[in-house]
Amino acid sequence: MNKNQNVLTEIRDSVNSFVGREVMIKANRGRRKSLEKEGVLEKTHQNIFVVKINDHQQIRRLSYSYADLLTDNVELKLKSENEKIGII
Repeated sequence: MNKNQNVLTEIRDSVNSFVGREVMIKANRGRRKSLEKEGVLEKTHQNIFVVKINDHQQIRRLSYSYADLLTDNVELKLKSENEKIGII
């Protein structure tokens, strides 16, 4: 396993420990656009994690890769503590 895979594994393990908790997510969408939502970290998979968002009576699920956290394209924080998740 090379160093990059090891870092992504550590990020995945960190994110996995917060499954079921309320989170704030901020995602860069390009061209100075960003998405900021509150939701629940629903589940983690090998390469992605899923955040469940209740958006105006409609439930949506957004998925992001752990590499998005590593490159700061996505910022994930615990809602209660305002502490970043997945940063090593």
